[in-house]
Formats: sequence, structure tokens, C-alpha cells
Amino acid sequence: MIPRIHKRGSETIGLIRYLYGPGTHEEHTDPHLVAAFDPLAPDPGRDPQATYGQLQRLLDQPVNALPAGRRPKKHVWHLSVRASPEDPVLSDEDWAAIARRMVAATGIAPDGDDAACRWAAVRHADDHIHIIATLVREDGRRPRLHNEARRAQAEARLIEADFGLRLVSPGDGTAAKRPTSAERHKADRRGQQRTPREELREAVRLSAAGAASEEEFFDRLAAAGLLIRRRIAPSGDTLGYTVALPGDRNAKGEPVLYSGSKLAPDLSLPRIRERWTKTSDDPAQEPAQPSVTGPASARRRASAAAWQALLVVDQGDDGVIAAQIAAAGEVLDALAQTSAAHTRRELQAAATAFERASRSHVRAARGHDHALRQAARDLVHGGPALGRGEDGATAAMVIDMLIFLITAAAHWHAKKQHAQQAEAAHRAAEHLRAAYQAAAEYPMALLNHRGRRLAPAWQRHHSAAVRQALPELADRILAEPGWPALAATLAEVQAAGHSPATLLAQAAARRELGTAERVSDVLVWRLRRMAGLPAGPDNSQDQRARGTYAVTSPKQAAQTGTRLANSSPRRR
Repeated sequence: MIPRIHKRGSETIGLIRYLYGPGTHEEHTDPHLVAAFDPLAPDPGRDPQATYGQLQRLLDQPVNALPAGRRPKKHVWHLSVRASPEDPVLSDEDWAAIARRMVAATGIAPDGDDAACRWAAVRHADDHIHIIATLVREDGRRPRLHNEARRAQAEARLIEADFGLRLVSPGDGTAAKRPTSAERHKADRRGQQRTPREELREAVRLSAAGAASEEEFFDRLAAAGLLIRRRIAPSGDTLGYTVALPGDRNAKGEPVLYSGSKLAPDLSLPRIRERWTKTSDDPAQEPAQPSVTGPASARRRASAAAWQALLVVDQGDDGVIAAQIAAAGEVLDALAQTSAAHTRRELQAAATAFERASRSHVRAARGHDHALRQAARDLVHGGPALGRGEDGATAAMVIDMLIFLITAAAHWHAKKQHAQQAEAAHRAAEHLRAAYQAAAEYPMALLNHRGRRLAPAWQRHHSAAVRQALPELADRILAEPGWPALAATLAEVQAAGHSPATLLAQAAARRELGTAERVSDVLVWRLRRMAGLPAGPDNSQDQRARGTYAVTSPKQAAQTGTRLANSSPRRR
């Protein structure tokens, strides 16, 4: 159940007309009163003799009783309460009880207060009601409405439990600001699915993903086609910024500007600047890595950074973990921007969902997230992937690793009782799984084809390596549809000079595999990254895939593998 307090108004009659009217798209059906401060209050919806004016004058009476100079300019209070889509349809009596609990909880009409504000609750749809109140009490004083939005949310949680409704995760004040009713109505009139606020929030978020400096951030905003205004101090320093969509104008023809903080708490300029914090003890910043040469190398580097972040989320301090989670959101944003067409929709949905999981009351210790932020930058500068060949396979590789990272973030949030963030991370992981299926279909089909063409003796040899390295998971792995792809990868691992059993054990030891949906897929991408193999098989590997190696038999291969096991396998 979602309670929402709307902006205060100055005309009671205007809101009454809207509540009893047909709605902007004829969506209001059977508008009628379900409860009010006075059981005899006129109901223009059900009583043909009642008028809007009668209800308005009744509600406004305490306001009009004050001298003109003491009347509040914004005296109309408006709260909507909406049930979740999966909730049963409540009766008028249920909604009346909910309305009374809401006005009591918010301070509009506390229980037992005979001098409280006047109010009325109108229902014009199955799933919600609107409560209108006037903000002058019967005794002429103003109501005490401090933190009424938070109190409404708390009461909604109690109502859900009492009425057996869906339990909505409580908010914590770190969510992005929702569009107002006026913004939604404006978008509806223009036939737009999203409001300018939502469009701008996504554009600013994408512009900040991996940006290395303030100027780069503003350059990206400009490249996205936004109108930008900077607030400049006398010293010439930028104090803040506002942005607008070029076509979004107010009644005077002026751009409708939003500051970063009005889009999301972490999009104010000071919070964005925190992303460029550097720490002297961050080992990820020390070695200079070569520039990326394209989408495939960018995705490989992102896979490595995601793996390192996963270790931090498992073992690090809360502030450092929060920074890794926030930076993971930047990687998702960058990946969505540069993804191939067949994965773009799910990756964009994953990035949008995870945006809520990237903020909590645990302040991110920025500077320790350099590797992930650099990976996001690499993805942006590496350019768009075509989705075939090496960049398609490395897309599957990085998505597979990100599923583990985002799932770990969900578990951390759940442990910290960040209910909304945990739920958002789980939603993002579901979208990532769908994106993985699309990205992995082609390269895994090639690998499966090659694995099935391996000679039976080689297949037995590689299955023995699996049983040796992973005895508890071996039966499951060998029964999975992706086992031939793993066998083909083990063949390449061995041809590259590694011991398959040794590298398998190392890959499994890096993180538990029991919760993976497809263990064989996870091992394919881990092995290919650890052994420095191309993510996507190419035609030059056909001869190897048939088992024609420098070693000519599984026995000779086993002997070679034993020697290799005593040396350090090459790692990427």
C-alpha cells in the first residue's frame, strides 16, 4: 500500500472537481465518498441533490472563519492511498477504516481530537482513495504535520499487516524523488511514457558513469543534448548545475530546469565529485594498464574488476562495500549504453532497477572503487559491441560475473535490513540473467558444438578432470546442457599448457558454485578468463577442438598436466 502526500493547494473546489470528475482519460469510475470528518457530509457522487460547492464550503468553514490576513495561502492538503496490484479489491468500509487511520496517523485528525481538521475521503477506482483536508483546525489553530509523510508510510505498513495485504518494503529516504502528479499529467498529455524528471535522471546518471573529471561529466551532458546551466561562484568555481530537456518548457516558454539533487540524492555536484576521490592505498590505482582497444577488451577488464569487487563485498568494510556497489551501478549503466541490440533492453532494465540499490544510509567510501569506475570508463570509450565474435562472448563473460556481484550486493543489503535496495538488486539480477541468456546463446552454441565433436577418449579425460577437481558437483555439471562447452574449454585450457584439474579447482575455490543456475557456464567463463583464452571460439580452434594437440593421447596429456600442475598456471 502506497500513501503519497501531494503538493498543498489553495483551491479546495479545484481538487474536489478533479476527484469527482472523469479523470484525464476517463479513468475515474463511480466517484463517491467513503468517509469524512462528519458522517452527514454531502456526497456529490451518490446524492443528486449534493453539489461540489456544498462540500467545499463545509471543508473550508474553519479557514473562512479566520480573518483574511491569518488564512494560510496553501490550505488544501491531499493524500492518495493506493493498494498494490496483487492486493484484493477492498470494500468501501475497508477504505473508510484506512482513511480514518491515515488522518489520525498524519496529524490531520488525531483520535479523540474533537477540534481536528475537516477532511473527506473519495474513492473513484477499485485500488485507491484520495483524502482531502483543510489545514485549519476547528479551534483556529494549524495542525501539527511534522514528518507526516513518514508517519503515513509507517501506518501503511501496519495496515498491510492488519488487512493481509502485500507487505511493501519501507522507505529510508534515499530513493530518488518521484515525479509529481502535474509532471505525470503533462507527460500523459504529450503521449510520453516517462516524465522529464525521469528522462533527465537517466541521462545524468549515464553521463556520470565512469566520468573521470568535472569537465568530462559536463561534456557528456552536453553530448546527450541536455540544456545545462552552471551556478558559478565569484571565484569562477562551479557550485552546482541544473539541466532541462530542450522541448520541456513552462507556460512562459522557459526551460523547466532540475538540479541534480532534485533528480536523485547522489546526482548533486558535490556527490558526483566524490566519485573522483583518490586514495593513496588503493592498489587498483597503482599499475598503469594499457588502453582498451575495443568493446571486447573493455568487457574483459570489467570482468576482472567485477571479480575484485566481489571479494570486497564478501569481506570488506561497510563504507568500502557501499562504494563498490555504487560503482557497480556505473558499470551497469556503461554496459547498457554500449550493449548489442539483442541484450540492450534487459541490460537497461537491470541498470534502471539497480539504481535504487546503489544508495543507502551507509555512506560510500569513495576512492576504493577505482577499478570498477575505470571499467565503466573503459566500456564507454571502448564503444558499442556488435554482439558477435569476441565482443559478444566477452559480454556473456562480464554479465555472468556481474550476476554474482549484484547478487552479493542484494545479500549485503538484506543483511543490513535495506529492504528496498535488496529488492531492487534482486530485480536487477533477474534482468541480468535474461541478458546473459541472449548474450551467451551464440558463443555457448559454438562451444557446445565443439565439445560434442571431441573424441570419446578426450571427453572421458575431461570428465575425469571434473570428478577429480569437483567431486561434489561433478554429477550435476556432467548432466548440464553446457557440459560440452566446458569440455571444449578444458581442451583449450590443456592445449594452452595448463592442467585442467588444477585450474578447475582454482576456479571453483574463488567462490562457491552451489547457488549458480548453470555451474558449467560459470566455469567456462572463469576458466577462459583465468587461462587468457579468447572468450569466443574462432575457426582456428577447430583442429584443437577435435583433440589434435601436441600431446596425442589422454595418457600423455595427463602426464603433461602433472608437470604443469607443479608450475604456476598463467593467469590473466
